[in-house]
Amino acid sequence: MLAQTSSKTPVSLAEESSPMEAYQLTEFAGPSALTPTSLASPEPGPGQVAVRIRAASLNYRDLMLARGIYNPKLKLPIIPVSDGAGEVIANGPGSTRFKPGDRVVANFMPGWVDGELDEAKARTALGAESAGMLAQEVVIAESGLLPIPESLSFEQAATLPCAGVTAWNAVVEQGRVRPGDVVLVQGTGGVSLFALQFAHAAGATVIATSGSDEKLARARALGATHGINYKTTPDWDRAARELTGGRGVDLVVEVGGAGTLPRSMKAVRMNGVVVLIGVLSGLGEVNPLPILMKGVGVQGIFVGSRVMFEAMLRAITANAIEPVIDRVFPFAEAQAAYEHLASQTHFGKIVIQV
Repeated sequence: MLAQTSSKTPVSLAEESSPMEAYQLTEFAGPSALTPTSLASPEPGPGQVAVRIRAASLNYRDLMLARGIYNPKLKLPIIPVSDGAGEVIANGPGSTRFKPGDRVVANFMPGWVDGELDEAKARTALGAESAGMLAQEVVIAESGLLPIPESLSFEQAATLPCAGVTAWNAVVEQGRVRPGDVVLVQGTGGVSLFALQFAHAAGATVIATSGSDEKLARARALGATHGINYKTTPDWDRAARELTGGRGVDLVVEVGGAGTLPRSMKAVRMNGVVVLIGVLSGLGEVNPLPILMKGVGVQGIFVGSRVMFEAMLRAITANAIEPVIDRVFPFAEAQAAYEHLASQTHFGKIVIQV
C-alpha cells in the first residue's frame, strides 16, 4: 500500500474565538435537531487541556442519538459527536503530557486508558455521556488524548476513535486474527473498512459483503479477496461457506444486528467467533441454538481503550494504512453530513471540517 501523502492544516494558535461556535442537539428529531450556537470558550481544569478541533467524524451512533434511539433519557441540550482531532491551545493545572500546538486525537472514552471496561469508564464516552466534539473548542482530560502520527491529517485522525478502535478491538484484540484466517466483513461503512484493512494487514483472507458491485470493487482494491453482493446473493452465508470449502469463516464482523446475525451464525465455522458491533438492520429476537450447536463465540464490542488506540496507531504507521474518507463537509453543513450518513450511501467515513 502506498505511503500517506496527505497535507496537514497549519497550526495557528491565534484562531481562538470567544465565544466559540458549536452545535447542540436540542431534541430527538434527527439531523434537523442540530442547532448552531455560540458558547463561551471552555477553560481547562486540573489535568485537562483545551483543544481547538479541526475535524470531527460521524458514526451511526451519532444518528441514533439524534433520533432518540441510542439513549432516549439523555439530558438535552448536548454537544454531540464522539470523534474529533485538533491541536492543543491551553493546559490546565498539572497538565504535562501535551503542549500548545501539539496535534491530538481524543479517545472515545477518555476515562478508559487500559484494562477491562467498567461502568465508570463507559460513563466518560464523548458525545453522549459528556459533551462531544462538534465544536470549535473542547476541554478534555489529557489522559484521554493521543498524539496524531505525522502520516495522518486531522481529517484522517478524526475517523479513528470510534470506528478504527472498534475494528482494531474486534479483529486484533478479540478476534486474534492470524495469517491464513478468513474474515467476513459486512458492508462498507467505517468499521467494516477498517476491519478489512486490519485483517488484510494481518495476513487474513477477507470476504466483504455489500449491496453494490461498485463498492465491492473498491473493497477489493483495499485488500478484500472476495466480494458477495447480498442483493443478488441473499444467501450470502452459504456463498461464504462455499468460498471456504464448506468449513466456514473464522471471524464475522457483525454490524447488522438481529437482521443479519442468523446468517452470520451460519457463515462462521465451528468454534468460530462473531464480533457484534452494530445494529444497522435493527433490533429483534435471535435464536441462540446455533451458538450452542456450533460452539460459536459471540463477543460484543464497545470501542476500546487508549492502549488499544496506541497499538492501532503503530500498526497504521507501520503498514501505511490510510483511513477511507467518503466525503468532507464544512462545519456550516453539519446537518447535511448527518443526512448523508442516514442515506447509507457512503463508502468509508464522513468527516466535518471544523
